Amino acid sequence: MKCFFAFLIVVLSVSSAQWNQFRGSGGEGKTDADLPLEFGEGKNVTWKTPMAGKAWSSPVVWGDQIWFTNAEADGHKLWAVCLDAKSGKVLHNKLVFEIAEPQKSPVAMNSYASCTPVIEEGRVYVTFGVHGTACLNTKTASVIWKRQDKELYCDHFRLPASSPILHNGMLILIFDGADRQFVAALDKESGKTRWLHKRAFDFGTDNGDRKKAYATPSVIKVGNQEQLIAPAAIATEALNPASGKLIWTARTGGMNASGKPLYGHGLVFINNGMGSMSAIKPEGAGNLEAVWSTRRNIPKKSSMILHGAHLYMVADTGVASCLEAKTGKSLWSERLGAGEFAASPILAKDRLYFFGMKGDVAVATATTEFKVLARGKFADGFMATPAVFEDALILRTKSAVYRVQ
Repeated sequence: MKCFFAFLIVVLSVSSAQWNQFRGSGGEGKTDADLPLEFGEGKNVTWKTPMAGKAWSSPVVWGDQIWFTNAEADGHKLWAVCLDAKSGKVLHNKLVFEIAEPQKSPVAMNSYASCTPVIEEGRVYVTFGVHGTACLNTKTASVIWKRQDKELYCDHFRLPASSPILHNGMLILIFDGADRQFVAALDKESGKTRWLHKRAFDFGTDNGDRKKAYATPSVIKVGNQEQLIAPAAIATEALNPASGKLIWTARTGGMNASGKPLYGHGLVFINNGMGSMSAIKPEGAGNLEAVWSTRRNIPKKSSMILHGAHLYMVADTGVASCLEAKTGKSLWSERLGAGEFAASPILAKDRLYFFGMKGDVAVATATTEFKVLARGKFADGFMATPAVFEDALILRTKSAVYRVQ
């Protein structure tokens, strides 16, 4: 029995070290790795691998493999790409889907491969929204199963961006389109639908553009009850992850929600695509009200960091902020001087790492006093959120992937 528990502890510690999904193993954008303080184009770069295409998905890491998705700018060809973490060599460049008539977007901001994969031992799961979802063997890049059917369909209108998560044998995805809005759980072994939940609240509008969202869900535990937190336009729903049944709804406002929910201090923190955020106490059932909310310098695209008693974030405009998590009180808001932002920051120990849309990098203190510790610059801009491998950052710009340490 002692041997079994020793083995279990080792397995859990190894698994938790993997950057296996959007924003890492806990989905919180945090790591204990000893990341470099100073880096940039040609500085502390271990390798650089050029990457053609237009794709904003973030890299994920398992073992010595780095995976992400890629796409042609017009969306006709969609790939899953694997790099060797030690050398940057391309191990797999798997054409997963060829799309004869991809959905069109009225804006150029998004890409056809903005959804970050999720990975586990032996399998990587990639999704391109309605254009297809697939499970691949990580050793051979062969397709284990794929879905491109009408059940998993919506009009994304401005292309997809919600990333999947794994939970209790299920791959959970959000489809919040202009015409249909739902959350789906697929059996991770077969790809078959376990449950599908149609958004159950009134959007209060017939304008499909105001019903879209791009959020990645989170699973939290409140008492003995697991809750799947699934932000949408106008509201956020909490579902039973085992069945998809609705637990509570909170009117969190806005549209285009893309941040990943955070949970701490008894509150769920949600930011939306209209630049506001809400703190919800996830207890009880039915309709819940926000404990506090604010619209001051809130990110529309990126996710936030919860570190100790404080929330840290960077608005699209490049203004970084620190709030008291329990009250929403602003402790500081400072311009980083690094242009606009879409990528989510990450936290390493007490350092915040910010990555701008024009290739600027800023490292600041995660404390109640704002201080920039270092700056860097890359040849191209960041839309993807970095991953962590050992004590290295895996960075994806619009045209290349880097390892820096």
